[in-house]
Amino acid sequence: MNSSSNHREKILLVLLPFWEPQIPPLGITSLKAFLGPYGFRVRCVDANVVDTFIQHHIRYFSCLQGWIPAEQQGNFPNIGQDVFRNQAMAHIHHDRQAGGPYRELVQDIVYKNFYTEITDTQVQRLSDILDAYFADLEAYLLALLAEQKPDVLGLSVFRGNLASAMFAFRLARQYYPGIKNVMGGAVFAGELAVGSENLEHFLEVTPYIDVLLAGEGENLFLKYLQGELPADRRLFTLEDIGKQTVDIKGAAIPDFSDLALEFYPNLALYASRSCPFECSFCTETVYWGNYRKKGAPQVVQEMKVLHREHRSQLFLLCDSLLNPIVSDLSRELLGEDVSLYWDGYLRADRQAADPDNTYLWRRGGLYRTRLGIESGSPHVLELMGKKTNLDEIKAALANLAEAGIKTTTYWVLGHPGETEEDFLQTLDLVSELRDSIYEAWCSPFNYYPAGQVASDRWRQHSRLLYPPGAWDMLVVQTWTLDLEPLRPEALARMNRFMSLCKALGIPNPYSIVEFNQADDRWKRLHRNAVPALVEFSQPEKPLDENKRVKRLVLAEKKLDNTVDFNF
Repeated sequence: MNSSSNHREKILLVLLPFWEPQIPPLGITSLKAFLGPYGFRVRCVDANVVDTFIQHHIRYFSCLQGWIPAEQQGNFPNIGQDVFRNQAMAHIHHDRQAGGPYRELVQDIVYKNFYTEITDTQVQRLSDILDAYFADLEAYLLALLAEQKPDVLGLSVFRGNLASAMFAFRLARQYYPGIKNVMGGAVFAGELAVGSENLEHFLEVTPYIDVLLAGEGENLFLKYLQGELPADRRLFTLEDIGKQTVDIKGAAIPDFSDLALEFYPNLALYASRSCPFECSFCTETVYWGNYRKKGAPQVVQEMKVLHREHRSQLFLLCDSLLNPIVSDLSRELLGEDVSLYWDGYLRADRQAADPDNTYLWRRGGLYRTRLGIESGSPHVLELMGKKTNLDEIKAALANLAEAGIKTTTYWVLGHPGETEEDFLQTLDLVSELRDSIYEAWCSPFNYYPAGQVASDRWRQHSRLLYPPGAWDMLVVQTWTLDLEPLRPEALARMNRFMSLCKALGIPNPYSIVEFNQADDRWKRLHRNAVPALVEFSQPEKPLDENKRVKRLVLAEKKLDNTVDFNF
């Protein structure tokens, strides 16, 4: 890598609210580490830890939840975010003199997510909260820009903070027209996928954003800063730089030095990018390109560096899939003097169905697995292209739980072609595996006209969820499919799923209190349970129990342990 002292532009990278408070932002900290050696001065700011914004968020969701009947709330933290992000977008784009269309749109948004009607007074209450939030956000941003005086403002954007980002870019252009506004982030994997009508419309209505970088951002951002991208265009993808992805084996460790890490239970890192599989509803491979991974020794060394710098023992590896490295990483960590714990996304396949593997992983520090189970129906798993089966799923969950590793399970309800019988099979699987499930997180199937593996397959059946006339307020529209099961049925199934989980005692924790309760349950169920999250709050008392974990029973291997991943 060639360093240069000629590039002295000051770059301000910001993650705006609202970001799920599990890990500090990985995107902007990776960019800082990448750009520094080229001579750029980079500052990262995480606005999600600002208490004022947190309180606005709490007030909004407390009001909204209070108006939704309990039996229709489903996975409220998930669906409620869809209401919030759509109202926030409409809020900053509607004509204040035309309150009728805005009020009616908000009522429609709530109805089509919870099938509950809210009153004009309730709409006004939510609107008042958003008024206060955006007023405080404006004051915060103007103070930040005045203090930092950046040449470039870069915002990492995803579906939850798109409205805040547009508000910030517009504000920066109004008060500091000399700042270059640059937008990147995961929003380009879904809502603003390349080739979508949403993105075309977005480009038309956001002249105040100078450049949009869709996809892996390091090389794209660098080439923009070095003046190597055409000046007469605003949107760039990896196609524009010859699909040049980052050599992650030589990439710098994320630089968290600017951030308040005490607000997060985990540090963030990655061992790979993209995914070797292509599930129908997923956007990972479309966004990241070819699958790439680091070697286990490199990952361990990076974890040790971050542990020494920040004293954190608990990491979230943000890979799409850990299976290709999980065993090597566990063996490597077992040989270290320090115990480091980690969680991440895993396939429930033959590898995880082997108790020898899950025991190795537990001793190597694997703390929690995030498993895309999606469905209990072989028919739906086949439609999704999951390339796994119920025997593997059952064995994987049982062996992970027996080892004490937390099992966060993800479920997609209402995938096109899912029948009532398919859904009942999902409920049966959850009931059967209840003691092996740490957490059950469900979502209704969401369709994107571009960006998903199977977007093209479904496009002819798509239609707008909200009125076409609302596009100017929403900017980013939502599509639904005229395929069974229709959206109302998918949301009804989500309500039934959540009701079953509640009856079975399977949690869906969101707050610290709820995580503590979930950890207590896991310890009651499993003698080898990993430490509770709260036990990591005292870095002066590091944990090392993982290396002393003993097998409780010699579990019988229920599947042939031959594994062929072709990674």
